[in-house]
Amino acid sequence: MDNCCTKKTKRSIDEKKLIINRLNRIGGQIKGITKMVENDAYCNDLLVQLSAVKNSIKSLSTHVLESHLYKCVPTALENGELDTIDELISLFKRFNQ
Repeated sequence: MDNCCTKKTKRSIDEKKLIINRLNRIGGQIKGITKMVENDAYCNDLLVQLSAVKNSIKSLSTHVLESHLYKCVPTALENGELDTIDELISLFKRFNQ
């Protein structure tokens, strides 16, 4: 993670809104799960909600990855930033775990 927080991605206002809205929704799901635990919800119900959060995060991750592949990667390669290939390999390894 050598490049963590040193590179930036310019996102449109609409893209930022979309990502933030989805993150807020996921945050709401987490808060709901916390209340379920506090209220001694049945394990099965809790697991269903945890699965829903996992799917929401996976969907958002896929969206961000697709955006990265279509926007960031081509620009980086055009600028001769071949380390982008190593970044992609690392990302795919994470996604396949």
